[in-house]
Amino acid sequence: MVDRLSEVFSALADPTRRAILARLAEGEATVNQIAEPFPISLQAVSKHLKVLERAGLITRGIQAQWRPCRLDAAPLRGVAEWVTEYQRFWEERYDELGTYLTKIQKEN
Repeated sequence: MVDRLSEVFSALADPTRRAILARLAEGEATVNQIAEPFPISLQAVSKHLKVLERAGLITRGIQAQWRPCRLDAAPLRGVAEWVTEYQRFWEERYDELGTYLTKIQKEN
């Protein structure tokens, strides 16, 4: 069983899917509108959308004849929380490096 964070990271691993999310951050769009800037088939875009939907990053509505896609950024909160843990780690390491460099400068 794949956990939600792994699904989100897997979905974000592809640059086309990240570009689709960036487009949807501007507002909802149909599959045809999403596909316009990409040099890939409509079927390929649909497959990318299914991956994003499975990861919970997009939702699809139903309005008359079309099904607009919308960004659902909630799963990105888990990614942000995970990254924050490592951000603290690196900030501590940078502080240690700064202290070490200051010490070396004083010795010279």
